[in-house]
Amino acid sequence: MSPLPELRYPSVPELVAYAEALAAREPGLCALRQVGASRAGRPLHLLSVGHARRAVLVVAGAHANEPTGGSTLRVLAERVLEERELRSDTSWHFLLCADPDGASLHVTPAPRSLLDYHLGFYRPTGAEQPEWSPSVLPPDQLPPETRALTGVIDELRPYLQVSLHGTDLGGSWVQLTKDVPGLAEPFAKSAAELRIPVETGASDAALWPASGPGVHVMPGPETGVAYPSMPDDARHSTWYHAHRYGGLTAVVEVPMWASDLVDDPAPHPAPAAAMRRLAARLLRDAHEVERVLAEARPRLEGSDGPLLRAARWALELIPGLAEDWIHTAPAGTTMAYVGSVDAFGRRLPLRAAAMLLRVLREADDRAAPRLEQLVAVWCDSFAQRFRARWVPLEHQVEHQSRTVLAAAEQARERVA
Repeated sequence: MSPLPELRYPSVPELVAYAEALAAREPGLCALRQVGASRAGRPLHLLSVGHARRAVLVVAGAHANEPTGGSTLRVLAERVLEERELRSDTSWHFLLCADPDGASLHVTPAPRSLLDYHLGFYRPTGAEQPEWSPSVLPPDQLPPETRALTGVIDELRPYLQVSLHGTDLGGSWVQLTKDVPGLAEPFAKSAAELRIPVETGASDAALWPASGPGVHVMPGPETGVAYPSMPDDARHSTWYHAHRYGGLTAVVEVPMWASDLVDDPAPHPAPAAAMRRLAARLLRDAHEVERVLAEARPRLEGSDGPLLRAARWALELIPGLAEDWIHTAPAGTTMAYVGSVDAFGRRLPLRAAAMLLRVLREADDRAAPRLEQLVAVWCDSFAQRFRARWVPLEHQVEHQSRTVLAAAEQARERVA
């Protein structure tokens, strides 16, 4: 077996160089081609392994701040090459990075703490995210990255699309656009072996049915949403584009830091009161960031780069989300669900603050030290509250890879 590449968070140029080398090493099995370009003109590359008509599409880098997917993609490509049965009647296609512009702005060299991670943080607005933009923009205004992704789906007609995602702190979970019976068991077994908690009450999947712990099936269009104020509706994302060809999408989430507080299925004793407290804290934290922004805004006149746009967008989401939490506590609310909401409520204003801090530092603005202290305090509080422990990158990648392969096997049987 060929040695696997060194496990670390690769940059997009490193991923492209790796794919070029793989295609040169195995020209009969592998091919690399450009399938589009970003808004800034950066190429989008697709690595293909095998020639069968039945296809699996794996997408990395849809969210700039979720770097594990690039490492997973490399390991999966090697496994498909080494294990002939994986490609005996299935071709595998790897979109190296769906958002190269975003990847160029998020800096994750080798984080050792949540503060390290957030000091280089970037996550674009919903309209600038390739998978989410169809849920917030009309078809004629979709960014080129989205059009490239849907174009690849139209060409390949994959029976399975897998989107490699991650979370900074929490557990692992899977989101499916259609149920894949049999996936929950290998998913749970892998997580247990690697000491990765399963996020049984992920707030991203509130009110969704589950086919097993941590494996959530997205509801149909007739079902309401848990958070009406949020503009990005998964049911209108690119995840559903594969349905027109009889396929489905699996979104595989893995944490960088794990918390054993997100997998408690016990009923919460007072969910409504807890949600009100979390909503109040969310508003309070957002107000602190908004005060810094308001004080610095006159000195940032004319500045409207992607970092500042994204920080403002995150802050604009918060009032409506807090209102949703005050009036919505799903029936059967668990400790895990409230824990997930707690984490999200810390994460959103922290991300806004971190991106604004980068803007202020670049401008050498006098408000930067005050905001830097706030970001540091919030990161420390987040880590302590959830007893964060680093998940070794090889475990992140192994769990994500196993889940992708299990999903491909189980979904293949479903559509065979």
